[in-house]
Amino acid sequence: MKNLSSVLEYHNRTKHHPNHYAASLGYMDWATQPDPFRTYEGASKVMLPLPAINPAPTYAQLFKQPKAEALSRDSLARLLRYSLGLAAIKCMGTECWSLRCNASSGNLHPTEGYIIIPPIDGISKRSTVAHYAPKSHALEIVHSFDSEIWNTLPAGTFFFGLTSVVWREAWKYGERAFRYTQLDAGHALRSVAIAGALEGWHTHLIDTLDPETMDTLLGLNQTVRFHEYEEEISDALMLVSPSVQTPTPDMISLLSQCRTDYIGKANRLSPAHHPWEAITLVEHATQAVSKALPKMQCILPERSCDESAENIILNRRSARAMDFGRTRIEKQDFLQMLNAADTAFSPFEPAVSFVLFVHDVSSLKPGLYLYLLNNKYLPMLQKNMRTDFLFEATEDRLFLLEEGDFRPQAKFISCSQDIAADGAFSIGMLCEFAPQLERYGPQRYKSLYWECGAIGQQLYLEATSLGLSATGIGCFLDDVMHRLLGLEGNDFQSLYHFTIGRAIPDLRLQTRFPYSDRR
Repeated sequence: MKNLSSVLEYHNRTKHHPNHYAASLGYMDWATQPDPFRTYEGASKVMLPLPAINPAPTYAQLFKQPKAEALSRDSLARLLRYSLGLAAIKCMGTECWSLRCNASSGNLHPTEGYIIIPPIDGISKRSTVAHYAPKSHALEIVHSFDSEIWNTLPAGTFFFGLTSVVWREAWKYGERAFRYTQLDAGHALRSVAIAGALEGWHTHLIDTLDPETMDTLLGLNQTVRFHEYEEEISDALMLVSPSVQTPTPDMISLLSQCRTDYIGKANRLSPAHHPWEAITLVEHATQAVSKALPKMQCILPERSCDESAENIILNRRSARAMDFGRTRIEKQDFLQMLNAADTAFSPFEPAVSFVLFVHDVSSLKPGLYLYLLNNKYLPMLQKNMRTDFLFEATEDRLFLLEEGDFRPQAKFISCSQDIAADGAFSIGMLCEFAPQLERYGPQRYKSLYWECGAIGQQLYLEATSLGLSATGIGCFLDDVMHRLLGLEGNDFQSLYHFTIGRAIPDLRLQTRFPYSDRR
């Protein structure tokens, strides 16, 4: 109960309000900007091959699950390249920075990726725990061991772990940063699932994992290997497998077969730090084991994009500004993007509904809309939202709440950012909140953000496949949004905002292909 109270207290204290934002330094301390790349000094490094961009599968074919590839150094390299690898290098004059396949708040990338794999030719003759280093597209082997667990799983199955270096986000965003790290974990979860689909593999989130077990498996519990303000927290562990169905792995057996002497000391990311006690408290509060989340069957929408799936992944970008002179998009494209969100956190039952600020979609009146990813929330939202809302059905699961021009409200709620008003539409991801935390435990706070982040990653890809642009918005006025909808209390909370339209290209920027030194 104490942990639940701590989560609710953290969430409420990190809300943005019109007269004050959540606590942060209030300025950019460039002298302590974190290194965006983690490395392990002393760990042996295995350079991975760089895959050539393939015309197949196309983006449309990707969701029809291509034939599964065998687990090898090459197929693993492709998975890592197209999930957490570099997508592009951007330069303005002499200043350059990297973009990755997985979206991140402020391009700060708190998410780190680890794999636990069986013996693979070209990597190791033993079972291996390795950290993925995206800057060099390499594996850093931090632990090798012998295990029989692979005999109990389908051939080619392995584990993929995601962790967060919260300091990378806290450096810029202060107390609200924990929210963003979990959104980024959701983006990464979906990136791994999409990149896995390129190989015909399925990803299965182990949603009831004890965080202490994950800490031990990845060596995160060995705090001497990390600076005290740059430790990583365990987020999600997945099974990646060619099989749709996989047995529940015996994690205790795996733990017993792992020794405790992990190799490599993490590089220091910043010369100095500003601690945030509120983040430390919510980290501890969300480490409890969660109850299993309910599952549901999702139907994949039809797509017609013949572009290479790999090209779509590599060309995903966050728009800096939307072209308010070219806002209109077609209704069928709008509906395709909404329908695609259903499967983003598959196979778990959605806790998210969309509140849509529709500005310029053909054949739709401008106004405020509701889109249901889960039909069970309709009566709850009708009961809790404003009594003057229309709830007029316009398409399957799409309801007009109020007609009108909501550009000013969309902009104001999104911390007065023009980008929320200058696109075709923007979204507030409204989640069932306190009831979910009470039902599944305080760790559900993290997975609610994962769900929103995974949806955001899918929306990015859908927009890219349609020749459109998107941007995730973490800065919004929480309770102003809730008051607009007539919502009170914590039964529903808006956790992530998003906007889609046509980007204005920044002609000052040059784009370079990453890993040019490897080619």
